Amino acid sequence: MPLSFLKTVDEWYMPLAGRIAKHHDAAGRTLLVGVNGSQGSGKSTLAALLTKLLAQEFGLRAIDFSIDDFYLSRESRVSLAREIHPLLETRGVPGTHDVALMGATLQQLTRENSEVFIPRFDKACDDRYPESEWHKVTAPFDIVIVEGWCLGTPAQADAALYNPVNDLEALEDPDGRWRRYVNQQIGGRYQDVYQMMDLWIMLQAPSFACVYQWRLEQEQKLAAKLLAGDWRNSSRHHVMTASQVSRFIQHYQRLTEHSLDQLPGRVHFLFSLDAARQVMAYGEPRAASF
Repeated sequence: MPLSFLKTVDEWYMPLAGRIAKHHDAAGRTLLVGVNGSQGSGKSTLAALLTKLLAQEFGLRAIDFSIDDFYLSRESRVSLAREIHPLLETRGVPGTHDVALMGATLQQLTRENSEVFIPRFDKACDDRYPESEWHKVTAPFDIVIVEGWCLGTPAQADAALYNPVNDLEALEDPDGRWRRYVNQQIGGRYQDVYQMMDLWIMLQAPSFACVYQWRLEQEQKLAAKLLAGDWRNSSRHHVMTASQVSRFIQHYQRLTEHSLDQLPGRVHFLFSLDAARQVMAYGEPRAASF
C-alpha cells in the first residue's frame, strides 16, 4: 500500500473499525453497515479493509460486498429498456438492481447456521455470473458491510426532476420518464433495504467533477486486469474509452449530487475527501444508539 494510505488507515480507518466493534458489542447481534461514496471514491477498498481490521484486530467475523453484485442480468435490463425506457439497459441507477434478492441475502447473513450464496456481477461482460460461480458463505456474521454509490440516497422531490442536469437527460430523457422511474424506485423498494442498516458511513467527494477522473482510473485498472488475464481476444469483455466513461457517469450525476447534498447530515461516520481521495475532515453527524 502507498505510505499515504497507510497513514490514512492508522489515523482514520483503524479508529473507525474500533467504533464499529464497540457498537457491535453494545448491540449484541449482527450489525449491518452501509457505505456510501461516489464512483471511484474508495468505498470498495474501505469496505474490504474494515472487514480485515475487524477480524484481525477485534476478532469479529465480517463480510463485505457491493450493491453492484446485485445488478439485474443484462437480459432483464434489456427487457426494462424495452418496456419502460431505453436508458435502463445501462446498469447502475436504482431500478437496475435485484433489491428483493439483496434484502433476502442480508437477512440470511444474520441467521444461525445459514448457507448463503452471494451473487457476483462481471462488469467486463456487463452481466451476472452464473449461480454456480456465486460466493458461498456460512452465516451468521458479526458485521455485514454493504457498499454502493447510491446506498442511502433519498428520493428527490417531484419538482427537482423537471429540469435535466446534463446532456444525457436533456437529449435521451427529454420527458423525464427515466428519471421519474428511477426516483420512484428509490422511494419504494430501496428504502426497505436502507432501513435495515444499523450504521452508515459516507466518503464525501468534493464534487461530481472529480467523479469522471476517478471512474476513468477504475476503467483503466479493469483494462490492465483483463490484459493480465490474457482476455484480449474475448468479445464478451468490454472496457470503456474515455468518451464512453464521460457519457456513462452522466447516468449517475443527478443522484450523486443529490447524495452529496442530502447524506452528510444523515450518516454516523462522515469522511470528507479531497480530489486525491485524502481524508480532509471527519465527523459523526448522527449518533448511533443500541
